[in-house]
Amino acid sequence: MNRRIAFLTSRWAHIFSGVLFGFIFLFFAGAHLLSFLKSHHVSLLIFALSETLIVFFYVFRSKPLTISVHGYDWLVAFLGTFLPLCYRPSEWGVLPIANVLLVTGAIIQILSVLSLNRSFAIIAANRKIKTAGMYRFVRHPIYASYCLTLLGYVLTNTTLQNGLVYGLSMLFLYLRIISEEKHLSLDPLYRDYKLKVRYKLIPYLL
Repeated sequence: MNRRIAFLTSRWAHIFSGVLFGFIFLFFAGAHLLSFLKSHHVSLLIFALSETLIVFFYVFRSKPLTISVHGYDWLVAFLGTFLPLCYRPSEWGVLPIANVLLVTGAIIQILSVLSLNRSFAIIAANRKIKTAGMYRFVRHPIYASYCLTLLGYVLTNTTLQNGLVYGLSMLFLYLRIISEEKHLSLDPLYRDYKLKVRYKLIPYLL
């Protein structure tokens, strides 16, 4: 078990996962940049920018204090992370005004990622318990932003592929919350934080 943990937190594992994430992201970013140059929809550029920030902080993330070694947690984390990179812009949307949701969610995501900073993780891990910034309002502000951003994206870029990706993304988002809270709750600081910030995604609701 100690060897597995040592490998997962090693420099080589860090480099490999960063390169893999970056390679997949190139296709996502390229598709959205080309679509922006064609349609001049600023929302596509903002969406790509918010995801770029995710990649940046993942590549330069800090070393975890603890990290889950359960295969299920890894599977849920990677599928939940890479699925949104399968979204592709389209020329038609069932509700174009939903661009407002996309932009609002992207702004919340950017603020949340900046609040998390280098403590960003894909796998359930404890790099440092964050309680400031957007984390004062809900325990998972980045996931909350995804609920808005991805819904707005599908409504403005409506295709069967995007619809399927959205449904799966929401499923894995829910599973990731359960996985991460189970791991983080091993830390008494996080258990205290849960008592102070009772809502996962939406203040006074959920």
